Amino acid sequence: MTTELTTLLWIIGSSILMCVLALVGVTTLSLTDKALHRLLLPLVALSAGSLLGGAFFHMIPESLEKIGTDTTVYMYVVGGFAFFLLLEQLLHWHHCHREDTHCVKPQTYLILIGDGIHNFIGGIAVAGTFLIDIRLGISTWLAAAAHEVPQEIGDFGVLVHGGWSRKKALLLNFLSASTFLLGGLFTYIFSFSDWIYYLIPFAAGNFIYIGASDLIPEVNKHESFSRNILHFCCFCIGILVLLVLRIIFSG
Repeated sequence: MTTELTTLLWIIGSSILMCVLALVGVTTLSLTDKALHRLLLPLVALSAGSLLGGAFFHMIPESLEKIGTDTTVYMYVVGGFAFFLLLEQLLHWHHCHREDTHCVKPQTYLILIGDGIHNFIGGIAVAGTFLIDIRLGISTWLAAAAHEVPQEIGDFGVLVHGGWSRKKALLLNFLSASTFLLGGLFTYIFSFSDWIYYLIPFAAGNFIYIGASDLIPEVNKHESFSRNILHFCCFCIGILVLLVLRIIFSG
């Protein structure tokens, strides 16, 4: 099997798995609001640590190795951060990770559009890392997947809370996630240029923005001291998992 075909299979396989994660919301159907609340926030903290660990331990170091140590890498990191800030501002993209009385009823179609764009860009970023190194692609995918689980659970709750049936919410959430595969295939088709290297720091900026701006505020300053400690521990576990992967892959 050629290297190109192997890489394509990794891209397609990982993209399909990411799409399947969109169906994770079905596992919450039997949970009470209180149980969902207690389960979801530790997962959000874990995903925040995973995203930051993936950006700082894998993507930025790889960018410096491929592009160089000049300011270009950091400009792309900041550019990726700013782009997703703009995306949220334009689309009112809101990840409501908690389905409670304090969660404002959102515009469900805007959420799907925002998630579709986000997943398409995520597919581009992950596929770009697979094209450079399979090991980097795996670690980037794991960090992205850790974020997708609480996001998809939260989005499912938001869509149902917005008045849609559970079946319709699952179907449209899955279709929105399928743009991840489109992004991966788009990247593979146009992977004939060195521009692919610049996707890594851009995606790192994306990971840093989501982890620091979108997820950490969800789990920060909980009313319970024990829950704060639990969230911090989950956050650290997410970071440590990506650090261990970095050590293993560098060995």
